Amino acid sequence: MIAPAEGPIGDATVVAAMRGEREAILALWHEHRRWIAAVLLAHKSPHDPLDDLLQEVAMTLVSKISSLREPRNIRAWLRTVAVNTARASARAWKSRPRPGALDDGHRASSVEAGDLIALDDEARRLLALASRIPEAYREPLMLRAVHGMRGRHIAEILSLPAATVETRIARARRMLRELALKSKEIGPRLAVVATIAGHNVQRGER
Repeated sequence: MIAPAEGPIGDATVVAAMRGEREAILALWHEHRRWIAAVLLAHKSPHDPLDDLLQEVAMTLVSKISSLREPRNIRAWLRTVAVNTARASARAWKSRPRPGALDDGHRASSVEAGDLIALDDEARRLLALASRIPEAYREPLMLRAVHGMRGRHIAEILSLPAATVETRIARARRMLRELALKSKEIGPRLAVVATIAGHNVQRGER
């Protein structure tokens, strides 16, 4: 497993990945896997293990990256792959046996336990509450709260104006606060709600 690249991946790396170069593909995965996990969280069924879905997206990256037409569209392409993977898995859940855990040796470039987000039990229940927020608001909220992604990058992934992204995140925060206040399990710990809702994201985020 190679170390994550310093700074954003450039078009030259994407082009190399499109040619099938292994190191370039691994670099792409390290660069994007955390926000891909956030997209999967926004769209997946509660029954589907996140790690299994990440593995499927990684396999699609390896096998289908050559179909990408423009290197600059890599984020949007990966987002489409993640959404389709989550939705297909959710549709198929009732008609397939529960997947067994894969051996760790076969999970290249997976998200480590605790690597995605460090939360206490109550905060994890708040994340579960987020599944009740409409999808159009849930996905940008997850990208901001779980990954700490900047608004312009979220806008690029979702193909939306940056102002629309910020409006949806603000509305999603309000929805999550209201759900948390109504929840008998969680109670009104608004400091924790604010953390999940994206106020304590990476330095410099707005």
